[in-house]
Amino acid sequence: MIPDLINGVFELVGGAMVWQNVRRIRRDQQVRGVDWRVTVFFSAWGFWNLFYYPHLDQWLSTLGGLAIVSANTAWLWFAWKYRAR
Repeated sequence: MIPDLINGVFELVGGAMVWQNVRRIRRDQQVRGVDWRVTVFFSAWGFWNLFYYPHLDQWLSTLGGLAIVSANTAWLWFAWKYRAR
């Protein structure tokens, strides 16, 4: 399906971009200029997508959603870890 292909590519590229944020937070070991609640919201949406996309038989979107939600979850972990610094 073309819509799954397009959405999946957007999600995969988005995941790659969020992983750049994970690399940055690990390097800086601090959180500045980012409201963690935004990432919590989009992570929750990402977990929903991991349930929702398979029900639509959108497997590339599921893969891309996994890339984004895993990156957001990793970022939140490091934000929690470095919160006191």
